[in-house]
Amino acid sequence: MAKTEFEKKIAEDLNNQKGTMMPKHASLLERLLVRKTACTNLHPNADDEFTFDTVGPSYKIIGEYEEKFRRAIKLDQPVFDDALIVEKLYPKGYLLLNGHHRWAAAMRCQIKTVPIKIVNLAQDSDIKKIIENSKHIRRVTLDLDEVVFRDDKDPYVEKVPGFPHVFKFSKRIKLGIPALFYYLSKSGYDIWVYSAKYYSIDDIRRFFRHYSVHVDGIITGTEKRKNNSENAAAREKMIADKYKHTIHIDNDMILLTGDIDAKYKKYDIDVPTDEWSRRAIEIIGEITSDVEKKQ
Repeated sequence: MAKTEFEKKIAEDLNNQKGTMMPKHASLLERLLVRKTACTNLHPNADDEFTFDTVGPSYKIIGEYEEKFRRAIKLDQPVFDDALIVEKLYPKGYLLLNGHHRWAAAMRCQIKTVPIKIVNLAQDSDIKKIIENSKHIRRVTLDLDEVVFRDDKDPYVEKVPGFPHVFKFSKRIKLGIPALFYYLSKSGYDIWVYSAKYYSIDDIRRFFRHYSVHVDGIITGTEKRKNNSENAAAREKMIADKYKHTIHIDNDMILLTGDIDAKYKKYDIDVPTDEWSRRAIEIIGEITSDVEKKQ
């Protein structure tokens, strides 16, 4: 396709999505069995820079993928190294979350089908339901990739869940996370975890369930979600209206926001990693006691 034709096609697709398509959670069976789909079943994402008038597709990147794909086809080798990450749409098709340039290159190479991985993201309706059903007025937040998940070689990790759970979501978690989450739940906090990566929320929830802990809010794909400022602002307002204060837990500090006396307060976690969760619990206990005295 010529450049102008391709951009016109994207604009038309985005316009057709309005009022006719919406994200829908895919069943576990569909996520397990559907591993590829036709290029024509995929739709560009309005929250991705690929579709922005001010940014748009990088034809240099598309060209590089196109060259790679044609070479692989010529040598009878696998064309794709990784699946395109998508979200199911109602009434049909899939929304591209990651892989727009590979999708464009595949169409230019007249590749009919592409590998996909379907994930379920938290929608605004899910967030609203969590907030409406919660009896708590305070919450904690953690970054999954920066704080919770650890490298296999990290010495301070929890034991791997037993068979067959280990094969369903191959992540290790920081030592003490289950105990910390248990304490937070018992102390009246909602637990929200975030990630810039496109993890499926049901995979995350099921993973933590194997450690006998509950996670309330799971927000993934956060970087791309920031692009939709209107929806992001509405989500933040909904959360701010619900929770009196929020505690953000990091590797080396805890940050309290919404305190009566200050915009935020910082507490250092200055202990060895094997004592991290114990110290975090002590600090949160002190914060909770202090906040309750002020209310």
